[in-house]
Amino acid sequence: MSHDDDFELFQQMMGDVKPITHDTAEHKKKHQVSESQLARREAAIWLTDDNPEHLSLDHAEMLKPDDMVEFKRDGVQDGVYRKLRLGKYPIQARLDLHKKSLKEARDELVRFLKQCMKMDIRTVVIAHGRGELSAPPAKMKSFVTTWLMQIKEVQCCHSAQRFHGGTGALYVLLQKSADKKLENRERHQKRLG
Repeated sequence: MSHDDDFELFQQMMGDVKPITHDTAEHKKKHQVSESQLARREAAIWLTDDNPEHLSLDHAEMLKPDDMVEFKRDGVQDGVYRKLRLGKYPIQARLDLHKKSLKEARDELVRFLKQCMKMDIRTVVIAHGRGELSAPPAKMKSFVTTWLMQIKEVQCCHSAQRFHGGTGALYVLLQKSADKKLENRERHQKRLG
């Protein structure tokens, strides 16, 4: 078959084909951000800028003592979150909030997280208790969870494994410091380059 015969055959085969009227594709976002997520983002505070008074002592979404807490900010890799959830990261610090008032717990939590950020500590356990006997049940657990979700330096948190306190404690992963981000970037560049 010659080149001309190939072209004629191609023309015959394509004779009934109509051109597409437009050449742009619609790209839809993979993940739509809900209104509640946007509100949470806007309500979030920075530990470095704000004082703990911005974290409410009046309202929190109430949980049950056995509820599993799961929270992850956009941008946290699934593998990182899975490793935290399974208790695979070494625990660098621990805060126990048992037998504290809400105000004491809030103030200690903020002070503790600020100290961790200064010391480049990223993985912590916060023991709040299950609150089965508190009125209402799981009061401290509910408020601690709400506060952590409002603090921007908290990347994610999850109820701990049984050996770290189960549903009476939370694993918390804090944001990397600027120095650690730079160090990590340099290490990966050396490995790639």
